[in-house]
Amino acid sequence: MSSTVERIRLTRDRATWLVYLQLGVFATYLYGLSAALPLLRQDLGLSNAVTGLHGTAMAVGTVLAGLTLPALARRHGRRAATWAGLAGMNAGVLLVMVPALPATLLGFALAGCFGSLALYASMAALSDHHGSAGPAAISEANGVGVVFGLAASLALSVAAQTVLGWRAALLLTPVLTVALVLAMGRVWVPVTGRATAPAASGTATPRPGWRFHVAGGVLFCCVALEFCFNLWAASLVSVNTGLSAEAAATGLTAFTAGLAAGRFAGGWLALRLPPDRLFLGALLLSGAGWLVFWPATHPVLAYAGLALAGLGVSLHFPLALAELIATSAGHPHRASAAAPICAGAAVGVGPLVLGALADGFGTRQAFLVVPVAIALAVGGVLTARSRA
Repeated sequence: MSSTVERIRLTRDRATWLVYLQLGVFATYLYGLSAALPLLRQDLGLSNAVTGLHGTAMAVGTVLAGLTLPALARRHGRRAATWAGLAGMNAGVLLVMVPALPATLLGFALAGCFGSLALYASMAALSDHHGSAGPAAISEANGVGVVFGLAASLALSVAAQTVLGWRAALLLTPVLTVALVLAMGRVWVPVTGRATAPAASGTATPRPGWRFHVAGGVLFCCVALEFCFNLWAASLVSVNTGLSAEAAATGLTAFTAGLAAGRFAGGWLALRLPPDRLFLGALLLSGAGWLVFWPATHPVLAYAGLALAGLGVSLHFPLALAELIATSAGHPHRASAAAPICAGAAVGVGPLVLGALADGFGTRQAFLVVPVAIALAVGGVLTARSRA
């Protein structure tokens, strides 16, 4: 891998800001429902394993989105796919507010499916719009999204301790969606040749090799451990420190703050460090954060560990996705199809396994799956690098 990256210029026009804000709305759903899960478990009296099924429902929706998005975008265009995705995502969020298990599971599934449609369609449009500056734009868009997610998780934690209840904070997503439609509904990303040009025919390209599959496994591990933090860190804070579930939900705010800081800094670091070295450093940093967080019995120490873990986790997904594309051997469409499937499977399997282990051995022991996932990802990065 090259240790230098060509300097590029990123011009943020109205179309760019539209996608940034759409990702921000998406993030209020993602982080809002993540912070709500421990409170939902408490309200409905669910076991840890049944609570983990909500992550599985979200994962199934993500996989379905990955399978249907190419045909949907070709038939109706990315603009329609994005706005339809946001509309369906909001329907799922509103359904989660119904205090009944079937409704909450269906709500997580709908929000995961339609939210992923909006996410992948808008990110593809942003990448095409900015060409060589696409990766920088996507990194910055994710940073904006995390800031929105931080606000959503904090709002939910505050609302949970008032007479309004935590469900009132979920209304933030539809309110922001309506505001965005009114303010920028007529704006869209101009269609370019990159978005419409057909694939060249008659050109033989090699099939992706074993490194492509290793990269997919690394992506799976990275997404799984991120969602283990998102969906279960607040529960461990409550178990270790004795805080109420409502107060412990603020722990996710510390993790999200680390994500925000790391994603804004990630673009700067990527210009100065080789990708594999940066990836390994990010994995080890998240492991260090886990070492601080896992045994912490004081809230301040637990939050510090979560913030440190968030700094490392912030770079996992973009670097793993970049490696998947780089190892696709000239078949980026295969990487585009594989990414949501790997991510969706990870969202379903990781939190569900952790929930089942929590039922059998306790939340603290179950959180040992995080260093296991980190170790597997480190092994995958080292293997791919050493054999490259």
